Amino acid sequence: MIKQHPPLKLRHEYKHIINRLDDQIVTSRLRKLFQHDANADSHGIYRVSSLYFDTPYDKALRQKIDGVNRREKFRLRYYGDDCSFLRLEKKCKTGGLCGKRSVRVTETQARRMLSGEIEFLLDCGHPLLLEFYSKMRGQLLSPKTVVVYEREAFVYEPGNVRVTVDRNLHSGPGGAAFFDTRRRLTPVSDGLSVLEVKYDAFLPELVSMAVQIPNRRASAYSKYAVCRRYD
Repeated sequence: MIKQHPPLKLRHEYKHIINRLDDQIVTSRLRKLFQHDANADSHGIYRVSSLYFDTPYDKALRQKIDGVNRREKFRLRYYGDDCSFLRLEKKCKTGGLCGKRSVRVTETQARRMLSGEIEFLLDCGHPLLLEFYSKMRGQLLSPKTVVVYEREAFVYEPGNVRVTVDRNLHSGPGGAAFFDTRRRLTPVSDGLSVLEVKYDAFLPELVSMAVQIPNRRASAYSKYAVCRRYD
């Protein structure tokens, strides 16, 4: 039996590109006010590894660069060195709001996807896996780029707020090397960090004040787009 997608929950998302000094100032402030993500290490930091998919004509990349209002991209993701906890994710953006669907997959299933052996997805029954199969067949989605960075995440329950600071962005080729935690990657961050603020209906004033940085405005930064420059 094929399950149905639950309604997609859309959230506000703002990004700011900050330098090392701004990073130190804001992070020091955040550490005093908010709790770290419960899944982080003792320093509140964890590594994120993602493998992005795109069409032969780079539809997701072009739509991002062109600022298309409704767009989506697929990725595989795991955290730290634990490839056993893998998720296939579809990130959507519409009308300035963001949403994400995800499903757990095994490393064996992910390796089969990367090798082009995807018929098994038809038997999984999950709507996201079926959609992924359809777009791999219809749009010829294929693995493009590995994106790796270190994330420090903070949470604040009012407004369901999540503030993250992503550092040390690295890029690598797509494919089975995604699972090699010792693979060689290319640094692409230029010493900059990415401050992201995500929330539901409202942003509490405490959070708004905590992330204030003089002369910094929200930007349309994309880690995927930045890393594609190094293909």
